[in-house]
Amino acid sequence: MKVRFQAFWDSALSSYWFVPTLMAALAIGLSFLTIYIDRTYRVETIRELGYVWTGGPEGARALLSSVGSSMITVASLTFSVTIVALALASSQFGPRLLRNFMRDTGNQVVLGTFIATFIYCLLILRTVHSGEVEFVPQLSVTVSLLLALASLGVLIYYIHHIALSIQAPNVIAEVAEELFATIDRIFPGEIGLSPEEAGQPGDPPATGMPAQLDEPAEEVLARGAGYLQAIDNDALLHVAARKDLILRIRHRPGEFISYRHTLVDAFPARRVEPDIVEEIRSAFIIGWNRTPTQDVGFAIDQLVEVAVRALSAAYNDPFTAINCIDWLGAALIRLAKKPFPSPYRYDNSHNLRIIAANPLNFPDLVDETFDQIRQYAESSVAVRLRLLEVIAVVARNTPHEENRQALLRQARMIRRGSAEELHEREDLAEVEERYRNLTDK
Repeated sequence: MKVRFQAFWDSALSSYWFVPTLMAALAIGLSFLTIYIDRTYRVETIRELGYVWTGGPEGARALLSSVGSSMITVASLTFSVTIVALALASSQFGPRLLRNFMRDTGNQVVLGTFIATFIYCLLILRTVHSGEVEFVPQLSVTVSLLLALASLGVLIYYIHHIALSIQAPNVIAEVAEELFATIDRIFPGEIGLSPEEAGQPGDPPATGMPAQLDEPAEEVLARGAGYLQAIDNDALLHVAARKDLILRIRHRPGEFISYRHTLVDAFPARRVEPDIVEEIRSAFIIGWNRTPTQDVGFAIDQLVEVAVRALSAAYNDPFTAINCIDWLGAALIRLAKKPFPSPYRYDNSHNLRIIAANPLNFPDLVDETFDQIRQYAESSVAVRLRLLEVIAVVARNTPHEENRQALLRQARMIRRGSAEELHEREDLAEVEERYRNLTDK
């Protein structure tokens, strides 16, 4: 349930309807509150406050109409400018980064402020009466003035914010911050007990696999197609422990799932009933797009995409690519210091329950980080040199030799590619120098 709520919350924050709708609802509640105060307390009591608007019905209507009409006009202008910014971001940084712009809380609050002010003025306007039974909600009209002043401040902020949000260094830094947050949220991210915590001397392949795995398995198939966004691991562990099953998870978040593709092998098949199949299937959240909920590779791919687009012939911008490489290096250092959990997970009774058939590991993330940038950096010596420098920094902060070898493998490929594609001797000498600095340390 927690994973599903997290996925819903991420989807809500990535939309332009959630925050403005919430602010509009607050504006409706505020209008009822101020009207109640205006009707409950006498006019003289409210006027004693000194700073409350004290005009008549016609003035109140004119004021509320002016504020309301100007707010809906500014909201339309804000929406138009936002669409232009989204189009610019899509062409320069790639369509997958549109999600980051739509998640921008500042833009959502700006749009919500204008809409909330408009709705508030509209609701207050309907309560103004003239004639024999005259009623002017003086406190409510005063609040509308305050909202108009706040909207003016928000408009100034929006102009400044939108100018900053489309600058490449800021875009890259925000994506990197999301990558760091994803890493800290996912790792260690353990479910149940590790083999050591369960009193096992090592992983099951070395200590012997349970006899249940020798029996036929029930394949739990996907009912739709899309990207695997998240897995409710706690729910799977609970089902496996309750029904005395071993579940082998075939995929990890971020992978594409085809229709009727196998999600889980449940051992043994004789204990798997139809309702258990549905319970296991419901633990997998599949959607149209990848999300960073449990997919650290998604945030890495966003930075890689910006770097690759910058290296294309259409842009030829090695400085943006180098900026991406620097942040990717910082992310790999963060990952190198994180413990990657064992793919074998046990319940509290020390029984094997979950097997991750395709676990996330550091060498795969290294390849996902550097492969495409290395392949597209054919004509840029500066990018090749920065790749070697970043790999050297990451290697110095990597405690495990297996992970260091994955980094050295990338360095060797950069060196071979440079020897084949670069013809200037000075450039080749610099590449060799960076490579020696990496291998000598």
